[in-house]
Order: sequence, then structure tokens, then C-alpha cells
Amino acid sequence: MVGLNPAYTYTKDSVFYYGRSVPVDIREHYTKDKIVMCLRTKSSHRASIVASSISAKLEAYWFNLRISSLEIPAFHLLAINSQSSSDTPTAIEAKDLYLRLKGKDRSKTFYTSAERNTRYLIECLGDRPISEYSTSDAGLFRDWMVEKSLSSSSIRRILTTIKAITSLAISEYGLETKNPFSSVYIHETSTNESKRHPISIANLYKIQEKCQSEDDEIRWLIGLIADTGMRLSEAAGLIKEDFHLEGSAPYVSIKPHKWRSLKTLASTRSVPLIGVSLWAAKRITQSAQTKFCFERYCGPDSCNSNSASAALNKWIKHVGGPTCTVHGFRHSLRDRLRNVDAPTELIDQVGGWSLQTIGQGYGDGYSIEKLHEWLKRIEL
Repeated sequence: MVGLNPAYTYTKDSVFYYGRSVPVDIREHYTKDKIVMCLRTKSSHRASIVASSISAKLEAYWFNLRISSLEIPAFHLLAINSQSSSDTPTAIEAKDLYLRLKGKDRSKTFYTSAERNTRYLIECLGDRPISEYSTSDAGLFRDWMVEKSLSSSSIRRILTTIKAITSLAISEYGLETKNPFSSVYIHETSTNESKRHPISIANLYKIQEKCQSEDDEIRWLIGLIADTGMRLSEAAGLIKEDFHLEGSAPYVSIKPHKWRSLKTLASTRSVPLIGVSLWAAKRITQSAQTKFCFERYCGPDSCNSNSASAALNKWIKHVGGPTCTVHGFRHSLRDRLRNVDAPTELIDQVGGWSLQTIGQGYGDGYSIEKLHEWLKRIEL
């Protein structure tokens, strides 16, 4: 059955391996006489593609080894690039540089994703100087992630992180090399990908009514998000001083704290409180025993909104149905404001979405009174 396998491959426990003897004339450059690599696939077709790519790279490398010992005509006229691999940071070193320069005041998630995505890269391609990665390597990395059944959106996020890490290292070290991860093709559609759905008006009614009837801390957090469209981490990291309930246009001030950063610069904003969100804000400020509104998720050093996510989503799905999630309130808010013909710039300001044009960055934006006027139009 070995003869049916792609060239230079064999299987072990149904997984394909690449195996090839090192040619005798260049064996002095290797510590072993045979090259063995796990291809991390059970697909014969995929193994054939990967094995062919490895063979092509080996043949090219071996050719270079063979001619390196030959006398080169007019060698003294060559403009030799003195930059060696030892001067180039490895993937881990590039990641450490990225976190040191870009990680200031960033959330724990920023660090976690950079560490995890770099670990994926190394698991697939090894920790090499970044100048040694090629565009074909980037393609192999993409295919490796596909084999792991990652969705196209997850693959895109991982490659975006790796591209940013590599670009920064290339710039900081003044390397004359192309970023191999800058233009990796990713199939845009996937039948396995789940789409985040907005919560329907009917389900919003049910969820909001249930929040007010159960009337506890978890339901206050859900209610607060329901009519403001805040991100879960934004709401979980609030303190009592962030609420301004006096006057005709009550609102909550969303700003970075040392225990909870914000996703983007545009995330710093003031959001009017209406409907069940206003009810929740009053219950929160009356009941909080410390300055933290949700002490079980937030403290002086960190905000762990992930621990809240599972509990909130489980309850929301139970009340509203399997497609309802806490992030669905954010989608719903945008749809609700669209349906009353709210200006796009106003919608972006309420939701803290990134600015789409340079002009949006001029001035202070809509007043809290004007924002309140528009949100009152979507109050249930």
C-alpha cells in the first residue's frame, strides 16, 4: 500500500509523514541522514500538495548547497548583502517586540491573542527568523489552520495579528524583506461559520420583561446592555461614578479605567439611558456596595467579562431562543436606530464604532441631549 502514497510520504496511524534521505554529497550539512516530518493531515490529496512543496524547497536548497562550494567568477564584483539571519528577529522575538511597543494600556485579550497566534505559527512552521518565512509558508500556515477546522473569520484574525507582528519587526529592524503574510488568500464564505444575529423586537420584549421580574445583578447587567448596545466588557467594568442620572437626559460615561481598557479610541463615549437600561442603571447605583458596579466580575486590577459571558448567554438563549446572545443587543441597537432613520454618524457615536471618515473626527459630535432624543425613538 506504500506505493499508493504520494511521493516521499508514508502513513502512521492514518497520518501522513514526509520521509526522504539526505543526498550523500551534502550529508555533511545535516545531523541526521534522513529527513522526517509530520504533515499533520490524513488527506492523501493534501499530503501530496504539501510533500511536493517540501520537495521543491529541498531541491532548491540542496542546489544552493552544491554550488556554494564552487568558485564563483568575478566574486569580487558582487554586492553582498551583509545582513544575516542572526541579525533578524525570530517569530518569538518579533512577538515580544510587538507586545512591548504596542501593548501599553491594552487589554489582557490583546496579549493573549498575540501569544496564542504566534504559538500557532511556530507549531506549524517553526520559530525561524522572520526573513526566512516565504509566501508559500504563509499559504501552508493558512491550510494548516483550515485542517484544524478554524473558521475563515478566525483564520483572518490570526493572520492579521501575525502580519502586524511581522510588519512591526521589519520596520523596527530596518529589514529589506517583504512581509510574507501581507496578502494571503482566504476563502470568504464558509458553510460552517455562524453569523451573529440581532435580537428581534419580540425577543427584546421578552428578555427585558424577564430582567425586570427577576430583578438581580445578572439581569441588571443584561438590562443595561439591552438599550445601550454596550460591549459586555464595557458594562462589566463600570463604576458608580460613570453614571449620570440627574437631569432630563441621563447617560452613562464609557471611558478606559486601569482595570478595563476599551477596544478602540472611538469606544470612549457617552450613551443615553432609556427604557430598561435606565431602570437597570438606577438599580445598580442603588445596590452596589463598593465603587464597582459588578464586583463579581471587576476589581481594582482586572475585569473578567469572559466569566460573565457564558452565564449571560445561557440565560438569554433560554429566554429568547438559541440565536440570541449578549452581543446580539449590539446588532439590534444598530438596526433599531436604522429603522428610525438615525444618521449613520450618530449611530457610530452611540455604539462606539470606529470613525469612517476624517470629517467625523472634527468637533465634539452630537450632544447628549440630541443623542437622547434619537434613542427615545427606539424605546420599547
